[in-house]
Amino acid sequence: MKIASVRATPLNLPVTVGSGARTKSTFLSMCLVEVELDDGRIGSGITAITEEEVIASIVNDIAHHALVGMDPLRHEQVWDKLFWLLTPRGQSGYASHAIAAIDLALWDLKGQILGQPVWKLLGGARAQVPVYATFGFAFFERDELAAAAQAWVERGFKRLKMTVGHHALQRRDEPRPLAQVIREDVERIRAVREAVGPEVQIYIDANCSLDYFHAQALAQRIEEYGITFFEEPVAQNDIPNLAKLRAKTSIPLAAGQNEGLASRFRDMLAAQAVDVVQPNACISGGYTQCLKIAGMAAAFNASFANGGAWPHHNMHLHAGLANGSLVEYHSVAVECCKLVFDGLPEPTDGVLALPETPGLGFRPNRERVAELAKRPGSRGAGKA
Repeated sequence: MKIASVRATPLNLPVTVGSGARTKSTFLSMCLVEVELDDGRIGSGITAITEEEVIASIVNDIAHHALVGMDPLRHEQVWDKLFWLLTPRGQSGYASHAIAAIDLALWDLKGQILGQPVWKLLGGARAQVPVYATFGFAFFERDELAAAAQAWVERGFKRLKMTVGHHALQRRDEPRPLAQVIREDVERIRAVREAVGPEVQIYIDANCSLDYFHAQALAQRIEEYGITFFEEPVAQNDIPNLAKLRAKTSIPLAAGQNEGLASRFRDMLAAQAVDVVQPNACISGGYTQCLKIAGMAAAFNASFANGGAWPHHNMHLHAGLANGSLVEYHSVAVECCKLVFDGLPEPTDGVLALPETPGLGFRPNRERVAELAKRPGSRGAGKA
């Protein structure tokens, strides 16, 4: 039983954000990676929030040739080989994404070979995971945002996440003063809190789009609204700035979804810079590295949750581990996955039940994937 091929398909998927009268058409990138064995079995993995064609080139032109003939069950050996092939000096970036997608596919195969779902192979701590719905995007006006929040609560979700900052540093030349951005964010958060009441948990995510000064100002102004955590508040997940901000606010801080190196999480934890570490199995080196990051979080008695979307892959990690917790049900990413995969579970009352099917429990629809791969897409959309 050996690896026969490793192939990647870059996809730029058309999706609609929002609902009712307020919707926006956009594209979200994904790279589907499949590892095929010499006996014909195929495992799949994905990565996203990056340039999908670059990942496909790394997988098809480099990783494929390195992995053919290797034993798919020796995931540590494969991971280490890929690390030193693609990240010899700790560059991370695209390499981490490519490694993650391949690693997920290998764990999918491991489950198929051993006849077990991945979450049980990862530890089997629980058969379901709580989810929070990411619904609140920049294009909503305040009243629309409040109405959308109410609609998600009516669907059974008691944990909601909305974006803030809205690429403020990236868009300073519009002009678009950061003070104006966070002033509007305060009003948007107030509108959502008033719409859903005190019992619903609200999370906010700046996507690394604020500097320390404005992240601190925003945090101080919204403490009264009971924010459960503030995700990626400062540019570059700058660890000294995260640590300073954590000392100045009562709102818990979260970060890590786009980090590729386990050492970055070690540094965050050692600096006491975050309350919640958020590796993403589709980005942070797959299950193999995320297991190690989760172990560090446990050693530091820090919370460990999913950020960065792709719940159906991350649910296996958080169901498998005793310190697993929240999974992000990112509404746009979920719609993308529905285009690509068959057999995805749906949440009920804010909870996702894990499948008993061997492997990941869902499969790419290859006919749809082939059609989607042919479609001309709008470039640069990356993430809604």
